[in-house]
Amino acid sequence: MTTKDKVFIKNVYYMLAYAFQNLNPEQYEQVETEEFDHLHDLFAAILTKGIARQLKQGLYREYIPHFDDLAVLRGKIDLPRTMQLHTGERRELGCEYDEMSENNLLNQVLKTVSLMLVRHGKVKPHNKAALKKLLLFFTEVGAIDLAAVRWSAIRFSRATRSYRMLISVCQLVTEGMLQTTQSGDHKLMSYIDDQAMSRLYEKFILEYYKRHWSRLHPEAAQISWALDEGERTMLPVMQSDITLSDISRTLIIDAKYYSKNTQRNYDHHTVHSANLYQIFTYVKNREVSDPHRQIAGMLLYAQTDHAVQPDANWRIHGNQILVQTLDLEQDFPAISNQFDKIVCSHFNLNEGKRVA
Repeated sequence: MTTKDKVFIKNVYYMLAYAFQNLNPEQYEQVETEEFDHLHDLFAAILTKGIARQLKQGLYREYIPHFDDLAVLRGKIDLPRTMQLHTGERRELGCEYDEMSENNLLNQVLKTVSLMLVRHGKVKPHNKAALKKLLLFFTEVGAIDLAAVRWSAIRFSRATRSYRMLISVCQLVTEGMLQTTQSGDHKLMSYIDDQAMSRLYEKFILEYYKRHWSRLHPEAAQISWALDEGERTMLPVMQSDITLSDISRTLIIDAKYYSKNTQRNYDHHTVHSANLYQIFTYVKNREVSDPHRQIAGMLLYAQTDHAVQPDANWRIHGNQILVQTLDLEQDFPAISNQFDKIVCSHFNLNEGKRVA
């Protein structure tokens, strides 16, 4: 059977833990040690801990505009409405005012997704019961149609940054789907919006290196075009997923989360042309702006269940171009070991340089 990329359910926790650093406090230790048979049960446990933590800080409130007919003035007078009321011999004023409210999009998403998980057949009873208790604090918050939520349009401020991980989990709950394998293992199969999992995969890798290999200055760096002449206005932005550097080398990693990691021409499998062109372009342009370092590029694919997985090491026009696959169907220490081997082999380091 052909499937999308697969991830052990428990590894989704670790991916979220790295991608969203506020998943790591002591409140989540129970989640880390608990066994989960279903992805939605994991999400329910994470949301239970996260929402409880948010309630201690207080639910986010924002000013919501209201328009009411009142006996006394509140806020600004709505003159056309007031004249209309007086024409009908009503002694009220049309008022326009703002009121602090918990009934905003962020809390509406939390409530609606929690309700979904409470009704989900694969969520364990103790996680359902915990969510139900938390929902008692959302009586002033309405449920919404999640299909209408524009996830990419949600922005977080200093006041709402604690919601970032919770909303991302809600997005995964809303868009996620599961497949059960023949052996009975439940694995993450695909996403209605494949970009959601792809973004998590990219951020997970970047944050892993930031935490454990900070000496390599991990960043999602932009790469400047090496223009000889002409305007930059119409040139697209070259945005790397992960860039690692020491005093003499730079490795640009492009993380790829696809259903198929190779393209096929008759019986011949090759790396996706666009991916190879992209990483090569990144490398050659970075080389011009950073001539004192050896610049290399890597395509790091999430492993699928296809028989052929990309694995290559080329030197093209003086630059090393690598292609590797990351097996996410292992216990997390084995995944961590794969990350460490990449930097140790490329930068001639030993694991003793890793930050615990």
